[in-house]
Amino acid sequence: MLKAWAGVAGESRAALAVGAELVARWSEPHRRYHDLAHLRAVLSAVGLLEGSAADPVAVRLAAWFHDAVYDGRPGWDEERSAQLAQARLPRCGVPPSRVAEVARLVRLTAAHDTVTTGDRDGAVLCDADLAVLGGDGYAAYARAIRQEYAHVPDDLFRRGRAQVLRRLLAVPELYRTPAARELWEERARAAMARELAELSGACGGAAPRR
Repeated sequence: MLKAWAGVAGESRAALAVGAELVARWSEPHRRYHDLAHLRAVLSAVGLLEGSAADPVAVRLAAWFHDAVYDGRPGWDEERSAQLAQARLPRCGVPPSRVAEVARLVRLTAAHDTVTTGDRDGAVLCDADLAVLGGDGYAAYARAIRQEYAHVPDDLFRRGRAQVLRRLLAVPELYRTPAARELWEERARAAMARELAELSGACGGAAPRR
C-alpha cells in the first residue's frame, strides 16, 4: 500500500510518514468494511474511472483520506478526515489549491447525492466509493456494514439501513460517470432492491453509512 501512496504523494520522508499513518488508520481493529480492503477497492475503481476526472491526483489523494477517520459517526467522520487531509498534505509538498480540492472531495463522500453536475472529480470519487454496490461482494459488504454497527439494536439498524437504501434507489442515476453506469448501475440497483426487500420495511432510526 505504501508504494501506491508514494506513487501519488511522493517519496519524501514526510510523505512516507503520512502514508504509514494512513495505513495504520485504515487497519484499525474496529473496522469491518471501511478498512484497507475498501481503500484498495476504491483506488482500483478510481483507476477505471479517472479518465473522467479533472484532477486524477486529487481524486486519488481524496480516496486515501475519505475514511481515514472512522468512528461510525456519519458526517463527523468525513469532516475530521477532511481536516486530517488539510493538516497532513502540506507536509507532503501538495500545493494549497490541491489540498483544498482533496478536502472538498472528502467532504462530498458524506452524502454522495450532493455531487453537482459538472463536478468531474466529485463524480469519479463518489462513483468509486459506491462501486461495491454493483460488485460481486455485495452480500459480504452488507454483512460487514452490520458488524460495524453491532452496537445498534437490530430494529433500529434495519430501519436506518432501509432509509439509506431508499435514498440511494430514489436518485435517477446512482452513478455519474458513463463508465460507472455501464459497469455497475443495473447490478447495484438490483442488489439494493433485494436487500431492501429483506428488511423489516420500517423507516426512521439510525442511518448506517453506505
